[in-house]
Amino acid sequence: MSTTTTPRPGLTENSAARAVRLGALRIGYEVRAYFRQGDTVFFTFLFPVVMLTIFSVSFSETSFGQTADGDDITAAWFFLPAMLAAGVLLSGLQNLAIDIAMEKSDGTLKRLAGSPLPVVSYFIGKLGQSFVTGLLQAIVLLALGFTVFQVPLPDDASKWWTFAWVFALGVITSAILGIALSAVPRSGKSATAVVIPITLVLQFISGVYLRFSDLPEWLQNVAAVFPLKWMAQGMRSVFLPDELVVLETNESWDLPGIALALGIWLVVGLIVTRLTFRWIRKDS
Repeated sequence: MSTTTTPRPGLTENSAARAVRLGALRIGYEVRAYFRQGDTVFFTFLFPVVMLTIFSVSFSETSFGQTADGDDITAAWFFLPAMLAAGVLLSGLQNLAIDIAMEKSDGTLKRLAGSPLPVVSYFIGKLGQSFVTGLLQAIVLLALGFTVFQVPLPDDASKWWTFAWVFALGVITSAILGIALSAVPRSGKSATAVVIPITLVLQFISGVYLRFSDLPEWLQNVAAVFPLKWMAQGMRSVFLPDELVVLETNESWDLPGIALALGIWLVVGLIVTRLTFRWIRKDS
């Protein structure tokens, strides 16, 4: 009598297509859930918009330099790229770190572990949510800067290409690091207290709220270890006039260095996520 051996389930072409399809559906669910949470919308989606408005109004009489044509660089012009970079960090790292920690604590991940949803689809949903919300946030910031504060936007296609890859790589890296960081809070209640101070400190030392060139050299070196400094530098290379490149380290936008730094952090995030992420906490 012959016996039939059932092969172990693997990621076949059909299962891969199913995972992608479920992931796409999951993106819609995650985005809807995101915008239903008022505190999340304010502290991640609207926070950079509010800060750009505050800085633009508070320093409306201050010039942050001049272009080659003699035009003053306004506060809104100067801080717009910084807020775009901060928005990427908040949409990815802060949002996902808190969100996933909460899902671990309230039993959502435990329920998903018992459902047919592949873990790949879950990650696609989270990454897609970060990308969609980050893109919408960037559109709002650019529209606000251009229409309300008369910030000139680039008319060079190469600048927009730089924006596209810095934004995309920044969102993916921040999201992966957010998933990895979600393993740190011991409970959902402590997630906000753990994650928000980390993102705030990074923003202060990475040239978001303070001019990066005004920071002590040792603090600039510390900030250069982390990805936000490089995202902010990439955004400045797109939206600030080239005359301000003299304020950057080595007086260069260093686009290859930005790609390398974000790529390294992406790999680090993937490794840490692979080692630490569980549907259910080990100590639960």
